[in-house]
Amino acid sequence: MYVLPHDLDHEFPEYSSLIHDLASTDRHAAVLFEQYERLNSEIVDIEQNDRVYQDLEFENMKKERLRLKDEIYQELRAHRR
Repeated sequence: MYVLPHDLDHEFPEYSSLIHDLASTDRHAAVLFEQYERLNSEIVDIEQNDRVYQDLEFENMKKERLRLKDEIYQELRAHRR
């Protein structure tokens, strides 16, 4: 099964260099990025390997990923150069 990439570099290509800069210089941003990437990896694993999960739990994971993505976007816009 093909899964669309949702890693931060694909989600925010225009902020790619800023993401990498903030990951090493801004603790709050680094934590957000880590949380997002960890959750995204879990979701991708479920999708690619057809792992059994409760639908509600899986949907909640995807909603949390979206919430984190929104928060990351706000963080990136605040640090835009």
